[in-house]
Amino acid sequence: MSDPLFSVADQVVLVSGGSRGIGRELAAGFAARDAQVFIAGREADTLEATAGEISTGRYPVGTIVCDVAQTADVADMVQTVVSRAGRLDGLLNVAGVNKRKRVETYTPEEYDFIVDINSRGAFFVAQHAGRQFIAQGTGGWITSIDSLNTASPLRGVLPYAMSKGGLSMMTRGMANEWGRHKIRVNGIAPGFILTDLSQKVWADPNMQAWNAANAPLGRLGQTEDLVGTAIFLASPGAAFLTGQTIYVDGGFTAGLNWPIPLE
Repeated sequence: MSDPLFSVADQVVLVSGGSRGIGRELAAGFAARDAQVFIAGREADTLEATAGEISTGRYPVGTIVCDVAQTADVADMVQTVVSRAGRLDGLLNVAGVNKRKRVETYTPEEYDFIVDINSRGAFFVAQHAGRQFIAQGTGGWITSIDSLNTASPLRGVLPYAMSKGGLSMMTRGMANEWGRHKIRVNGIAPGFILTDLSQKVWADPNMQAWNAANAPLGRLGQTEDLVGTAIFLASPGAAFLTGQTIYVDGGFTAGLNWPIPLE
Protein backbone atom coordinates (compact mmCIF):
# COMPACT_ATOMS: atom_id res chain seq x y z
CA MET A 1 0.00 0.00 0.00
CA SER A 2 1.62 3.26 -1.13
CA ASP A 3 1.82 6.27 1.18
CA PRO A 4 0.60 9.52 -0.46
CA LEU A 5 3.05 11.43 1.75
CA PHE A 6 5.84 10.20 -0.52
CA SER A 7 3.94 9.96 -3.81
CA VAL A 8 5.08 11.58 -7.06
CA ALA A 9 2.29 10.06 -9.15
CA ASP A 10 0.98 12.29 -11.97
CA GLN A 11 3.66 14.93 -11.47
CA VAL A 12 5.14 16.33 -14.69
CA VAL A 13 8.90 16.00 -14.26
CA LEU A 14 11.71 17.15 -16.53
CA VAL A 15 15.07 15.39 -16.22
CA SER A 16 17.93 17.36 -17.75
CA GLY A 17 20.71 14.91 -18.58
CA GLY A 18 18.29 12.00 -18.34
CA SER A 19 19.58 9.67 -21.05
CA ARG A 20 22.32 7.88 -19.10
CA GLY A 21 23.94 7.39 -15.71
CA ILE A 22 22.41 9.07 -12.69
CA GLY A 23 19.85 10.99 -14.76
CA ARG A 24 18.60 7.83 -16.39
CA GLU A 25 18.21 6.07 -13.03
CA LEU A 26 16.31 8.98 -11.51
CA ALA A 27 14.06 9.26 -14.55
CA ALA A 28 13.33 5.54 -14.35
CA GLY A 29 12.54 5.84 -10.65
CA PHE A 30 10.00 8.59 -11.22
CA ALA A 31 8.48 6.89 -14.28
CA ALA A 32 8.01 3.65 -12.34
CA ARG A 33 6.12 5.63 -9.71
CA ASP A 34 3.69 7.02 -12.28
CA ALA A 35 5.17 10.47 -12.83
CA GLN A 36 4.95 11.89 -16.34
CA VAL A 37 8.65 12.11 -17.17
CA PHE A 38 10.50 13.95 -19.94
CA ILE A 39 14.20 13.27 -20.42
CA ALA A 40 16.52 15.70 -22.18
CA GLY A 41 20.01 15.27 -23.59
CA ARG A 42 22.17 15.97 -26.61
CA GLU A 43 21.78 12.68 -28.51
CA ALA A 44 18.39 11.82 -29.99
CA ASP A 45 19.13 8.12 -30.52
CA THR A 46 20.30 7.64 -26.93
CA LEU A 47 17.26 9.47 -25.59
CA GLU A 48 14.83 7.35 -27.60
CA ALA A 49 16.51 4.11 -26.55
CA THR A 50 16.44 5.12 -22.88
CA ALA A 51 12.82 6.25 -23.04
CA GLY A 52 11.79 2.91 -24.51
CA GLU A 53 13.58 1.02 -21.76
CA ILE A 54 12.33 3.01 -18.76
CA SER A 55 8.70 3.60 -19.75
CA THR A 56 7.34 1.21 -17.13
CA GLY A 57 4.70 3.36 -15.43
CA ARG A 58 1.41 5.02 -16.31
CA TYR A 59 2.93 7.43 -18.82
CA PRO A 60 5.38 6.85 -21.68
CA VAL A 61 8.60 8.76 -21.13
CA GLY A 62 9.00 11.73 -23.47
CA THR A 63 12.25 12.90 -25.04
CA ILE A 64 13.67 16.34 -25.87
CA VAL A 65 16.98 17.02 -27.60
CA CYS A 66 18.74 19.81 -25.71
CA ASP A 67 22.28 21.05 -25.14
CA VAL A 68 22.08 22.89 -21.82
CA ALA A 69 25.10 25.00 -22.79
CA GLN A 70 22.84 26.63 -25.41
CA THR A 71 20.34 28.96 -23.76
CA ALA A 72 17.98 28.84 -26.74
CA ASP A 73 17.79 25.05 -26.39
CA VAL A 74 17.01 25.43 -22.69
CA ALA A 75 14.08 27.79 -23.26
CA ASP A 76 12.68 25.48 -25.95
CA MET A 77 13.09 22.44 -23.68
CA VAL A 78 10.90 23.83 -20.92
CA GLN A 79 8.28 25.11 -23.34
CA THR A 80 8.19 21.73 -25.10
CA VAL A 81 7.30 20.03 -21.82
CA VAL A 82 4.53 22.55 -21.17
CA SER A 83 3.15 22.24 -24.69
CA ARG A 84 3.00 18.44 -24.38
CA ALA A 85 1.85 18.07 -20.77
CA GLY A 86 0.16 21.39 -20.01
CA ARG A 87 2.41 22.29 -17.09
CA LEU A 88 5.66 21.53 -15.28
CA ASP A 89 5.80 20.35 -11.66
CA GLY A 90 9.44 19.50 -11.07
CA LEU A 91 12.95 19.58 -12.47
CA LEU A 92 15.79 17.14 -11.92
CA ASN A 93 18.81 19.22 -12.92
CA VAL A 94 21.33 16.48 -13.69
CA ALA A 95 23.35 17.29 -16.84
CA GLY A 96 27.05 17.51 -16.05
CA VAL A 97 30.52 16.76 -17.41
CA ASN A 98 34.05 16.37 -16.06
CA LYS A 99 37.66 16.05 -17.19
CA ARG A 100 40.33 14.71 -14.83
CA LYS A 101 43.57 16.67 -15.27
CA ARG A 102 46.20 18.52 -13.27
CA VAL A 103 45.31 22.15 -12.60
CA GLU A 104 48.17 23.50 -14.70
CA THR A 105 47.16 21.53 -17.81
CA TYR A 106 43.53 22.65 -18.35
CA THR A 107 42.98 24.67 -21.51
CA PRO A 108 40.49 27.56 -21.66
CA GLU A 109 38.34 25.43 -23.97
CA GLU A 110 38.25 22.54 -21.48
CA TYR A 111 37.45 24.88 -18.61
CA ASP A 112 34.63 26.51 -20.58
CA PHE A 113 33.23 23.11 -21.59
CA ILE A 114 32.90 22.04 -17.95
CA VAL A 115 31.60 25.32 -16.56
CA ASP A 116 29.20 26.01 -19.46
CA ILE A 117 27.32 22.78 -18.75
CA ASN A 118 27.74 22.27 -14.99
CA SER A 119 27.30 25.85 -13.82
CA ARG A 120 25.96 28.13 -16.55
CA GLY A 121 23.75 25.44 -18.08
CA ALA A 122 22.37 24.32 -14.72
CA PHE A 123 21.56 27.92 -13.82
CA PHE A 124 19.57 28.64 -16.96
CA VAL A 125 17.75 25.30 -16.85
CA ALA A 126 16.67 26.09 -13.29
CA GLN A 127 15.88 29.70 -14.21
CA HIS A 128 13.52 28.70 -17.03
CA ALA A 129 11.85 26.07 -14.85
CA GLY A 130 11.43 28.65 -12.09
CA ARG A 131 9.89 31.12 -14.52
CA GLN A 132 7.38 28.48 -15.54
CA PHE A 133 6.51 27.68 -11.92
CA ILE A 134 5.98 31.39 -11.20
CA ALA A 135 3.79 31.81 -14.29
CA GLN A 136 1.67 28.80 -13.30
CA GLY A 137 1.24 30.14 -9.78
CA THR A 138 1.20 26.62 -8.36
CA GLY A 139 4.76 26.32 -7.10
CA GLY A 140 7.16 23.57 -8.00
CA TRP A 141 10.43 21.92 -7.06
CA ILE A 142 13.98 21.78 -8.38
CA THR A 143 16.54 19.18 -7.36
CA SER A 144 20.06 19.62 -8.73
CA ILE A 145 22.82 17.02 -8.69
CA ASP A 146 25.73 18.42 -6.70
CA SER A 147 28.90 16.55 -5.66
CA LEU A 148 30.90 15.60 -2.59
CA ASN A 149 33.58 17.84 -4.16
CA THR A 150 31.56 20.69 -2.71
CA ALA A 151 32.54 19.56 0.78
CA SER A 152 36.18 18.78 -0.03
CA PRO A 153 37.60 19.04 -3.56
CA LEU A 154 39.50 16.07 -4.93
CA ARG A 155 42.77 16.53 -6.76
CA GLY A 156 42.56 16.51 -10.53
CA VAL A 157 39.03 17.87 -11.00
CA LEU A 158 39.26 21.52 -9.94
CA PRO A 159 37.04 23.14 -12.61
CA TYR A 160 34.42 20.46 -11.89
CA ALA A 161 34.65 21.11 -8.15
CA MET A 162 34.39 24.86 -8.75
CA SER A 163 31.30 24.40 -10.91
CA LYS A 164 29.63 22.24 -8.27
CA GLY A 165 30.51 24.73 -5.55
CA GLY A 166 28.61 27.31 -7.55
CA LEU A 167 25.69 24.89 -7.85
CA SER A 168 25.44 24.66 -4.07
CA MET A 169 25.23 28.44 -3.82
CA MET A 170 22.67 28.50 -6.62
CA THR A 171 20.52 26.04 -4.68
CA ARG A 172 20.53 28.21 -1.58
CA GLY A 173 20.05 31.47 -3.45
CA MET A 174 17.14 30.26 -5.55
CA ALA A 175 15.50 28.71 -2.50
CA ASN A 176 15.79 32.05 -0.72
CA GLU A 177 14.38 34.11 -3.60
CA TRP A 178 11.68 31.74 -4.80
CA GLY A 179 10.24 30.45 -1.53
CA ARG A 180 7.53 33.13 -1.72
CA HIS A 181 6.42 31.49 -4.98
CA LYS A 182 6.10 28.09 -3.27
CA ILE A 183 9.13 26.82 -5.18
CA ARG A 184 11.43 24.47 -3.28
CA VAL A 185 15.06 24.15 -4.43
CA ASN A 186 17.36 21.45 -3.09
CA GLY A 187 20.40 19.44 -4.09
CA ILE A 188 21.68 15.89 -3.89
CA ALA A 189 25.44 15.41 -3.54
CA PRO A 190 26.28 11.84 -4.58
CA GLY A 191 29.33 10.06 -3.29
CA PHE A 192 31.33 7.71 -5.46
CA ILE A 193 28.71 6.16 -7.72
CA LEU A 194 29.50 3.29 -10.06
CA THR A 195 28.37 4.16 -13.58
CA ASP A 196 29.44 3.17 -17.09
CA LEU A 197 31.75 6.20 -17.18
CA SER A 198 33.42 5.42 -13.83
CA GLN A 199 33.86 1.66 -14.16
CA LYS A 200 37.42 1.96 -15.47
CA VAL A 201 38.50 4.09 -12.50
CA TRP A 202 36.98 1.76 -9.93
CA ALA A 203 38.39 -1.36 -11.58
CA ASP A 204 41.76 -0.31 -10.12
CA PRO A 205 42.43 -2.40 -6.94
CA ASN A 206 44.14 0.60 -5.30
CA MET A 207 41.02 2.71 -5.78
CA GLN A 208 38.83 -0.07 -4.41
CA ALA A 209 41.04 -0.39 -1.31
CA TRP A 210 41.04 3.39 -0.79
CA ASN A 211 37.25 3.53 -0.95
CA ALA A 212 36.84 0.56 1.38
CA ALA A 213 39.12 2.22 3.93
CA ASN A 214 37.36 5.59 3.82
CA ALA A 215 33.67 4.91 3.16
CA PRO A 216 31.83 4.07 6.41
CA LEU A 217 29.38 1.85 4.54
CA GLY A 218 32.33 0.11 2.87
CA ARG A 219 31.10 0.09 -0.72
CA LEU A 220 30.61 2.15 -3.84
CA GLY A 221 27.24 3.68 -4.45
CA GLN A 222 24.90 2.48 -7.17
CA THR A 223 22.77 4.88 -9.20
CA GLU A 224 19.65 3.41 -7.60
CA ASP A 225 20.94 4.55 -4.20
CA LEU A 226 19.98 8.10 -5.19
CA VAL A 227 16.38 7.41 -6.19
CA GLY A 228 14.86 7.39 -2.71
CA THR A 229 16.25 10.80 -1.80
CA ALA A 230 15.12 12.28 -5.12
CA ILE A 231 11.61 10.90 -4.68
CA PHE A 232 11.46 12.24 -1.12
CA LEU A 233 12.56 15.75 -2.17
CA ALA A 234 9.83 15.80 -4.85
CA SER A 235 7.10 14.52 -2.56
CA PRO A 236 4.72 16.16 -0.07
CA GLY A 237 6.95 14.68 2.64
CA ALA A 238 9.53 17.38 1.87
CA ALA A 239 7.05 20.27 1.81
CA PHE A 240 9.03 22.29 4.40
CA LEU A 241 12.49 21.44 3.06
CA THR A 242 14.30 23.89 0.79
CA GLY A 243 17.77 25.33 0.29
CA GLN A 244 19.44 22.09 1.39
CA THR A 245 22.04 19.81 -0.17
CA ILE A 246 21.79 16.21 1.00
CA TYR A 247 24.97 14.12 0.80
CA VAL A 248 24.09 10.62 -0.39
CA ASP A 249 27.65 9.37 -0.12
CA GLY A 250 27.74 6.29 2.08
CA GLY A 251 29.04 8.49 4.89
CA PHE A 252 32.19 9.53 3.00
CA THR A 253 31.99 13.15 4.19
CA ALA A 254 31.14 12.19 7.78
CA GLY A 255 34.79 12.24 8.84
CA LEU A 256 38.36 11.22 8.11
CA ASN A 257 39.69 7.70 8.59
CA TRP A 258 43.36 7.22 9.38
CA PRO A 259 45.41 4.02 9.51
CA ILE A 260 45.71 3.78 13.29
CA PRO A 261 44.42 0.51 14.74
CA LEU A 262 41.73 0.79 17.38
CA GLU A 263 41.89 -1.48 20.40
